[in-house]
Amino acid sequence: MRPFSEIALALSALLPLTLGAEFKVSEKDAESRRCNGMYSKDNWGGTVQPYVMTVFENSTAPKDKETTISFVIFEWKDQDLLGRAVQTSEGATQIQYVCDDGGIKGKLCNESQKGEFLLAPNATSRWKNPILTKAIDGHAAHPINYGVKKTGYYCIWTYQDSGVPYSGVVEFRNAYGELPAAQIPKLPFYGALTIVYACIGAFWAFLYVQNRHDILPVQNYITAIIVFLIIEQLMTWGFYDYQNRHGNNIGNKVLMIITAILNAGRNSFSFFLLLIVCMGYGVVKQTLGKTMLYVRILAVTHFVFGVIYGVASLTVTPDSAGPLVLLVILPLAATLTAFYVWTLNSLSFTMKDLLERKQSVKALMYKRLWWSILGSIIVIFVFFFFNSFTFASRSDPDFVPNNWKTRWFILDGWLNLVYLFDICFIAYLWRPTVNNRRFAMSDELAQDDDGGFEIASFDNMLSDDEEEARPKANGDAAHRKSNDSVPLSPVPPKPVQERPSLDGDTIFAVGDEDKFSDDDSPRNSSERKGLTSGR
Repeated sequence: MRPFSEIALALSALLPLTLGAEFKVSEKDAESRRCNGMYSKDNWGGTVQPYVMTVFENSTAPKDKETTISFVIFEWKDQDLLGRAVQTSEGATQIQYVCDDGGIKGKLCNESQKGEFLLAPNATSRWKNPILTKAIDGHAAHPINYGVKKTGYYCIWTYQDSGVPYSGVVEFRNAYGELPAAQIPKLPFYGALTIVYACIGAFWAFLYVQNRHDILPVQNYITAIIVFLIIEQLMTWGFYDYQNRHGNNIGNKVLMIITAILNAGRNSFSFFLLLIVCMGYGVVKQTLGKTMLYVRILAVTHFVFGVIYGVASLTVTPDSAGPLVLLVILPLAATLTAFYVWTLNSLSFTMKDLLERKQSVKALMYKRLWWSILGSIIVIFVFFFFNSFTFASRSDPDFVPNNWKTRWFILDGWLNLVYLFDICFIAYLWRPTVNNRRFAMSDELAQDDDGGFEIASFDNMLSDDEEEARPKANGDAAHRKSNDSVPLSPVPPKPVQERPSLDGDTIFAVGDEDKFSDDDSPRNSSERKGLTSGR
């Protein structure tokens, strides 16, 4: 399990939870333009035709106050069709986007188009998707519905030069439901992960039941985390499915908190399991003693800080975050660092101890675990290195429109796949087998030149009496074999002597507190009396 990817996985799992398909629109620069990806009905299916709905609140400004709102909706690839090039008084060229009195005077538009966005002269023949522009009266605003027929990245722009405040809401509604288009791939993704973990759990349960009398303690922890992963992935899928069906209501917020808590639990449980495995629990050491208590305390502490961090991520926006946010991040970073250092040191110590004791088979298991962790770290750094170049161009206006379909996988998907590989690899190495306990409780003896070895197990160790009796038995057998060639003479039988009486003697000494001391017990039966009485 890749320890260096857990914090990135927690961040990627929590950040998308705050997003939705509805956005506020106002005169502020950050809220005057809203964009979102949209899928056509043919791509993802659904029961309704996808649309973009914009609703403005009626202005409370005086009736004689100019409240016209310039509005346009378009697909990002058609943005070059917005605006007209005009010459300023200084002779410079600039782009004019809204039809005003100057535009009418310059014959860029007519009086009926005043307040609308200006389009290129041949826009209708060049656009890939229709561009809709309107001049909205702030005192009598009506909903604006734009039907989406093709998959794309759609935007709305608003503008008002009178300085009168305005507000509204835009909804990007896809055919399949309420989820934003950038998140809908997570629905089948987490559904597939749930099925995969369920299959792993079924295979593990088969081996567990088949070898239930030979299970190691560490395998019980692996069983627990597999069951936990099935529940966690199912709840994550359920959260996105519920949001897709019902939107961002109270029930969705409750599921969001539950999902965040389960995610923090998954991270803590994973670190805990990886640490005790690297310590050799169950294979090298039958118990960790007080160390197990310290590991559990660290895991619980990391879980608590993870939940606090998750709740803070959902409730505190980046704009409102201040220096106090460090009180949330630093404790989580501290427990994370403790897990990193302790895990790697424990794995190195365990491998060194096994190699010094020449336990090559067990050392090979931990060497494979080491390569698994190292491979995961390399993959994570390669992806981060690749993503750093990808996100370096984030300031480019075309970055989000060109990457909105795959951004979920960059932030979340591939980390879950690395985690799946690691948990499968550890489950395979520590899978229940017939000789679990024999392997765990055995040490390799001195190896010969050919590299062979012998297992000294508690199940087949001979006692000193048996070792001493073996040469004697072998000698008797050899003596009998040497005498087989000598002819045997008949030996007259000994006369049968009368057996002395056993009156007054006792064969078995029975204590006073014997559980069969009642009169009707088997020991007081007639059969017993026949054994202890004289003939």
